[in-house]
Amino acid sequence: MAEPWLSADDIATHLGVTKDTVYTWIAEKAMPAHKVGRLWKFQASEIDDWVRAGAAVSDHEAPQQVTPKSVVAPTIMTTSTGRRDDDAE
Repeated sequence: MAEPWLSADDIATHLGVTKDTVYTWIAEKAMPAHKVGRLWKFQASEIDDWVRAGAAVSDHEAPQQVTPKSVVAPTIMTTSTGRRDDDAE
């Protein structure tokens, strides 16, 4: 039996994304899609292969090298009496 053709709504539901995301992926990330008249049609097997290949990862989701920043404790100034400046009157 032939694999059924799915709509953009079906694929959005299948992937857990919005239909707008599906259209963006078609335009920007070469998501496998077939234009039939005015409609885009999809085969789940092609989409699943595309996702497994990592093509669906958006730029901001891609793993990035994180450089830790040093944490600097605030300096507390003390007076000659040993009290903090904000305690001195």
